[in-house]
Amino acid sequence: MAAAYRRLLLLRLPHAHLQPAPAIHHLSATSAAAATAALFTPPRPSAFSSAAERVEPPPNALRPGFTCDGNSHHSWRHKLGSTVGTVLIGQAAFFLGLSNGSAFAQEDTVSLAATTSEQAEANATGLQRIEDGSVISNEHTVKWRIFTDNARDFFMKRQLDEAEKFFQAALHEAKEGFGLRDPHVASALNNLAEFFRLRKEYEKAEQLYLEAIEILEESFGSDDIRVGTALHNLGICYHLQHKFAQAQTCYECALKIEGRVMGVGHPEYASTMYLLAKVLSLQGKRKDAESLTEESIRILEEAGLGETPTCIQRMRYLSAELIKSNRLAEAENWQRKILHTLELSKGWDSFDTTYAAELLSLTLQALGKLEESEELLERCVAVRKKILSEDHFQVAATLVHLARLTLHQFTSDLKKINSDVATCYLVRAKQLVDDSIRITEGILNSSSKDQNKLNSTSTTDRDKIAATAVLLQALDVVGLIEIGMKHMLAPGEQDYRPIEQALDKCISLYKEPHTRRLVSKAVKQDYLKCLRRLISIVQDNFCMPQTMKLQELLGEAQQIIEELAEESNRK
Repeated sequence: MAAAYRRLLLLRLPHAHLQPAPAIHHLSATSAAAATAALFTPPRPSAFSSAAERVEPPPNALRPGFTCDGNSHHSWRHKLGSTVGTVLIGQAAFFLGLSNGSAFAQEDTVSLAATTSEQAEANATGLQRIEDGSVISNEHTVKWRIFTDNARDFFMKRQLDEAEKFFQAALHEAKEGFGLRDPHVASALNNLAEFFRLRKEYEKAEQLYLEAIEILEESFGSDDIRVGTALHNLGICYHLQHKFAQAQTCYECALKIEGRVMGVGHPEYASTMYLLAKVLSLQGKRKDAESLTEESIRILEEAGLGETPTCIQRMRYLSAELIKSNRLAEAENWQRKILHTLELSKGWDSFDTTYAAELLSLTLQALGKLEESEELLERCVAVRKKILSEDHFQVAATLVHLARLTLHQFTSDLKKINSDVATCYLVRAKQLVDDSIRITEGILNSSSKDQNKLNSTSTTDRDKIAATAVLLQALDVVGLIEIGMKHMLAPGEQDYRPIEQALDKCISLYKEPHTRRLVSKAVKQDYLKCLRRLISIVQDNFCMPQTMKLQELLGEAQQIIEELAEESNRK
């Protein structure tokens, strides 16, 4: 399927202006000096991950790409998985880094230090005036380089307004120094477009990308690799706007160019193929998407990159897509492959390995392979306690998974009418979920003593959000345990306190100032889901006249739901 789709792409081209490209592989130092401000091909943004289906993924290393090695030769890196956006710069590659701090980084081959001497500037940048005018150095080009560097520095410092001013100024100087339709102007346009894309000002970015592509097509031809890179960036811009058809067109155009210039076995080609797979999936074309994703993985593996974060990420994505299609056995095979790869490369004392094991265990639960699933989760708990701490929210999250698994075991034994064993499972599930609640409440209550600490760092805030989400999952499990207890106990033996406490804890998350912001914004949907589930469990399984406390809690819960709905309507 993927091979057929690839052949189709090489025959068909949605972009009306693209024509077959000449073979372009390496530039010699001599030819580069005579070229008209040739733009080297930089690395481009990697495929995106899932947190809300973002185009850029979380890993930190640079993904493969072309860079200027100082002798005008192309070399590609084998470090994959970065959130790196491409910014095209004349005579250099300039990277818009999105790794954690969203920082810019520039090739060491070009210095942007300001000098008053034209000769010193030429020595620093490698640009100098020559008789045929093919490489230009003047007052405006010097300012262009300096302003670009300043823009980068301000962006790294999160001074975005100043960064924008310098990107705009760099574009102006590029036009003044090189001419309105020069490739350097396309570079400056792309820089500014990437900046706007990161600020989520997509319409502004889109227009700048289109203008840059037009200039590059005029300068190098519509099948040039630089055009392909710009189309790739524009595709990401459309992708983020959920303009999936336009993104598909851009990715297909970029893929065709890359296939001809780099070859269909190149990791860059595989990366664009992966992005294309994602937009196809979002358009409901699941089979084509799965096939392309698998092909992109195969390319990386054949290039010796099968153990890289990028390849692991794509295998995770493919397994998730297979689960959506209810192809659990196939998803299990991919997840086993991921776990095996990480066991060999990182060992078990690794966050990545435990995460992979946990995902596999959940799939095994869905397939009814409860014993192996339990073994994996128990091992995850032990490792996380060792490399984190016994009171970390990740430990609490795994305990919730174990509690749910124990409920599956309870259901299985209940069908066998083995009440003693079934009761033991309920008791164990309750202990597991109580431990998870204790850990998460400890994390959240620590913030109430120091409210400023909650808002002081994004890392702390993320921990609070994660702990809140885990606590909501644990409270949900409490409700399920109480349903099980009702089936095991006689009517007069029913204890209402656990479900009362669970509902009270859920309501308190909204009433307490130090957690209200989290449940009304960061995890609002999870909170409403848990609250409604507990309400439903109480109403369907407990005799209300016997407990006034539950009636009062139900009234408070309904009021919270109404308040949150009103807040949503006001936005």
